[in-house]
Amino acid sequence: MTEMLHKTQQDSQVEIFSNCLKVKTLEGVYNLANYLADISGERKRENPLEKNGGSFVTEFILLGLTDQPDIQLPLFFLFLVMYIITVLGNLGLIILIGLNSHLHTPMYFFLFNLSFIDLCYSSVFTPKMLINFISKNIISYMGCMTQLYFFCFFAISECYVLTSMAYDRFICKPLLYNVTMSSNVCSGLMLGSYLMAFSGAVAHTGCMLRLTFCNANTINHYFCDIFPLLQLSCMSTYVSELVVFIVVGTNVIVPSFIIFVSYGFIISSILHISSMGRRSKTFSTCSSHIIAVSLFSGSFAFMYLKPSSVVSLDGEKISSVFYTSVVPTMNPLIYSLRNKDVKLALRKTLIKLGRRNLKKKMMDQKSPFF
Repeated sequence: MTEMLHKTQQDSQVEIFSNCLKVKTLEGVYNLANYLADISGERKRENPLEKNGGSFVTEFILLGLTDQPDIQLPLFFLFLVMYIITVLGNLGLIILIGLNSHLHTPMYFFLFNLSFIDLCYSSVFTPKMLINFISKNIISYMGCMTQLYFFCFFAISECYVLTSMAYDRFICKPLLYNVTMSSNVCSGLMLGSYLMAFSGAVAHTGCMLRLTFCNANTINHYFCDIFPLLQLSCMSTYVSELVVFIVVGTNVIVPSFIIFVSYGFIISSILHISSMGRRSKTFSTCSSHIIAVSLFSGSFAFMYLKPSSVVSLDGEKISSVFYTSVVPTMNPLIYSLRNKDVKLALRKTLIKLGRRNLKKKMMDQKSPFF
């Protein structure tokens, strides 16, 4: 009887141990399955926003440049005129350089690309800004990210194209120019500019895509800029701010330093010109270039080279007007109205078009019986 009781106790202990082992094994398998699902991305992660009753943002509202109704209409016409000048000026330069073979030189090759960039750059956000002056402006999440990408791409491209143009002027020595600024060198500089712009735009947009935006979807700006978007995120933005400092420091400060050093050497050469009239004319041309570059790079550095916590968006919107609207409007005026070659090309093109129209009219007026 004692042996049977002892055997029963042993069987129950074995059964308990076996059950515990099964539970532990199943728990281990379950944990392992969860781990493998996590690393493979197959298991749906728990959304912390669902606990808090929040939701993902699918669209943003752009507040615009100002909320004062009295100045909305005057600002609409002001920026509309600036946009028309930007489009016509840059498009005109592109057509002139393309049609006139004597403008197919390194300097005008860079100017062609600068005009193309300014044309696209201003078109990224100016139409949306104009809409904001007359009605409520809503942009989708993907539309906002796309606008941010192209804004970064064309802004960084412009920095490097301006650097290439400054380098082109710096080494403008008749004996070395054709060798130093060959077509391969010019193409390589432009390819490098666009590659740097692509990498910088991908870095900014990638960091923005990884952020989570909760219920707040009102952007205190007239386009999807970096810092206004960072302030809406309900996640830590430390990595994104670090990327801003690195990318802006690399793509704005370094090219600006090269540009000002190049123009420093150019101004030094100008001071050695004996003719006072030629010296003042050359210095006037260089000074206008330096002003345009200073406005572009200075407003960029002022906007982005500081933490987002100290950014005053109402003040920063005014600063951003310089690098988004003023500089693209100024560039075609600076590089065309003060340029003899461009004026000559424009005159020749207008004369050619006039003769062609006159010939067409004469052909139309000619009687079919003669």
